[in-house]
Amino acid sequence: MSRNKIKFTAAVVSGALLLAGMSACNRDQSTASLLAEARQYQQKGDQKAALIQLKNAVAKSPEDAEARVQLGSLYLETGDAVSAEKELRKAASLGLAPARSLPLLGQALLAQGKFKEVLAEIKPELAAKSAPLTALRGDALLATGETDAAKAAYDAALGIDGGSGAALIGLARHALLKNDTATAQRFAADAIAKDGKNPEVWMFQGGLLRGLNKPDAALSAFDKVLALRPQDRNANLEKAYIRINQKKYAEARTELEAAHKLAPGSLLVTYGQALLDYSEGKNKEARESLQRILKSAPNHMPSVLLAAAVELNLDSPQSAQMHLRKYLEVEPNNVYARKLMAQAMLKNAQPADAASMLAPALKDTSDPQLLALAGESYMQARDFGKAIAYLEKASQLAPEVAALHTSLGMARLQQGDAAKGIAELERAAELDPKSERALTALVQAELGLKHYDKAAAAAAKLETLKPNDPQTYNLKATVLLSKGDVPAARSAFEKALQIQPTFFPAATNLAKLDMMEKKPDAARKRFEAILEKDKKNFGAMGALAELAMLQNRPEEATTWLEKAQAENPDAIAPVLRLGGHYLATKQEKKALTLARKFQAAHPSNPELMDLLGQAQLANDDGQGALDSYSKLVNIVPKSALAQMRLAEAQGKLKNDAGAAESLKRASALQPNLLQARVAQVEVAMRRGRTDEALGMVRQLQQDVPGSPVGFLMEGDLQQAQKKPALAVAAYDKAFAITKSSAVLLRSAQALRQMGKEDEAKQRVNAWAKAHPDDVQVANYLAEAHLAAKEYKPAAALLEQVVKRAPNNGAALNNLAYAYQQQKDPRALATAEQAYKVAGDNASVMDTLGWMLVEQGDTKRGLPLLQKAAAGAPALPEIRYHLAVGLSKSGDKAGARKELETLLAQNKPFAQLEEARSLLKTL
Repeated sequence: MSRNKIKFTAAVVSGALLLAGMSACNRDQSTASLLAEARQYQQKGDQKAALIQLKNAVAKSPEDAEARVQLGSLYLETGDAVSAEKELRKAASLGLAPARSLPLLGQALLAQGKFKEVLAEIKPELAAKSAPLTALRGDALLATGETDAAKAAYDAALGIDGGSGAALIGLARHALLKNDTATAQRFAADAIAKDGKNPEVWMFQGGLLRGLNKPDAALSAFDKVLALRPQDRNANLEKAYIRINQKKYAEARTELEAAHKLAPGSLLVTYGQALLDYSEGKNKEARESLQRILKSAPNHMPSVLLAAAVELNLDSPQSAQMHLRKYLEVEPNNVYARKLMAQAMLKNAQPADAASMLAPALKDTSDPQLLALAGESYMQARDFGKAIAYLEKASQLAPEVAALHTSLGMARLQQGDAAKGIAELERAAELDPKSERALTALVQAELGLKHYDKAAAAAAKLETLKPNDPQTYNLKATVLLSKGDVPAARSAFEKALQIQPTFFPAATNLAKLDMMEKKPDAARKRFEAILEKDKKNFGAMGALAELAMLQNRPEEATTWLEKAQAENPDAIAPVLRLGGHYLATKQEKKALTLARKFQAAHPSNPELMDLLGQAQLANDDGQGALDSYSKLVNIVPKSALAQMRLAEAQGKLKNDAGAAESLKRASALQPNLLQARVAQVEVAMRRGRTDEALGMVRQLQQDVPGSPVGFLMEGDLQQAQKKPALAVAAYDKAFAITKSSAVLLRSAQALRQMGKEDEAKQRVNAWAKAHPDDVQVANYLAEAHLAAKEYKPAAALLEQVVKRAPNNGAALNNLAYAYQQQKDPRALATAEQAYKVAGDNASVMDTLGWMLVEQGDTKRGLPLLQKAAAGAPALPEIRYHLAVGLSKSGDKAGARKELETLLAQNKPFAQLEEARSLLKTL
């Protein structure tokens, strides 16, 4: 055994013997001596030791009322009102006189918010001759809103004892409720003069002075409390709050440590520590403290409010909103809480909700911060007229606040008033030459107006102000890029990385330049360099995953995103990114496992609930998705997106009526959300309600006249009803709004259905001539040539498409087919390339498989054709190719069965006669 271990064992044994000795001593001591020792410990300020001895006394003599009342009294002093109530009730049941038990019991009940129980226990007849009891009744009445009855009780208490500090403080509180500060101060001064040795009087005076913004005088009052009652941890806490407000954090910490020694498990002490951590920017530590409080006391409203502020700082706006909803149910008129809720909603892109939240507080307000928040809400909602109105009012109330001029300038620029917008930004920079936000906004505004020299001048000022800030050089580089000076821009981006090697925005911008110069390896090294300095950098790993996807390396992308999540196990963003990647790359099972794990750990996180629902839909678990999205709409009841997700799950379960209702709610929550309006039309069509769908589309055209969506949808509806002429008219209106080839091609298709082939060709060819780089139109023209068996011009067009979009699987597949029909030896290599980039597409598998079978390679070709047939069982050409492959491989029975099934369908296809001929040979 080592020497250290021997020492440790000896210490344990010694400790055990000491405890055994103490227990023996306690057994030998009388209850009276234990109570006497407890009093001595209290006089020394050792509350912990006093509490132990009083517990020992109660254990020794459980029927001793005196021991019980002293233990209850100490519990009350140390902030444990629940235990105090228990002991005081027991003391009363053991015969302790009401004159001793009731005042203490009343205080314990008040501390727990049990105001009605106070009034039930201390009946008027019991309190009639006791000033303390009558004052306690007044406190309970005041807390329940019976202000007149409370004042009468306090006056009655003074009638019994004119020097009652409790009654005078009660009258001061009553005056404060009436907003009569002068009277409150007069009563407080009277209480100090008549009952100056009562610590509760000084506690009230300290709180009153703190509220009157007289921190030094308040500190002196709390010092008086501690002089009269050294073990009063509430006085230490109040001093800590003042020091926190003064940003004197070291002094605040000292006070909290003193309070902790007196009451180590106190909820209020933990709250004070959380407030200090929050004030010092230690939000994660504050969150941990608040989670402990809310686990045991979920309705401690100050902690609920502080938790919201902490979550907002930790960029968790949804969690902040959850806390604030609870707080505002209890305190709906708290302006600070409404401001926080508006900030959370703005962070979560809910500007309409933010504006609604602020509306009740905006009546007759002179709070510039509140007005500024309203302005920001309307700016985010793109209602720049209202935004400017609120920001102007805020700026008039606080004309020297640069931030208000910055916001106002940005709003004016968005409204199109460049001159006034720039003037406001310049005013902001003049008021606060060190305002990074104002200068940054000015640079961006001048860039937007293509005033490159002015933008450069503002960027130069920012460089002087913040010469060691990487963001300065990132912005400078953006200006240089706009001026076309790529080498200088590169140099500025590099400077940003020299200052901060892990500065992700600059690395991203340099990587973009590398990719433009076709240097993907250089781009990758940018992010690898960040990871050498910061192996947990999620942004860098996410960027490497994105690069891998651009280079068609999905497995590598998966590896990077899995590593990002593993390196940041407590972060939500990597989980969401990885889950989305799993879904995009058809790894549905992995997505579901990931989503279930993290949603269970964070049951109220709406983003994780959404991911779980998406994963369940991808795994064909419609009922599971319905359950998840039903929970989501309860978590975020005002989210239009949540209602849309619920509609999607309902649609999966063929509940179109339910989906229609959910989409109706989504549109009501966010009337201009086009996705919801479009989905409503689609559901109406599924339900066979064509006229209703058409009415929705026409309403959409009126509501959003500058959008082509309504006219596009009308065209699609008319096409579905085989009314091509009406479809062309609608498509033409959409094309007039957005000159898009996608709209043009829809129109061309409808013209063909009308028999207007020449007009369709004329429109498409004219577009192709004016837009030679339009891949979509080139593909369309190539497919038209293929349909006409014009393989040479089809191949020429497709070669140009593939040159511009080398990973276009459909174009590569069509080009392979065109080559094959011309006996071009490049056909197989092109089909192989198509399969490499779009290997899960049935047509791509069919093209490659058919070529291989034709060349005698049934070993490779046949499995591809089998997969293609499974993926597209309704395409007769693929099933014919499969039958040929089976025949060539020697599986005559399989080929015969395939052909008999195919021909029994009586569907026409190009190789129909060849299929019949082959069947006759089998």
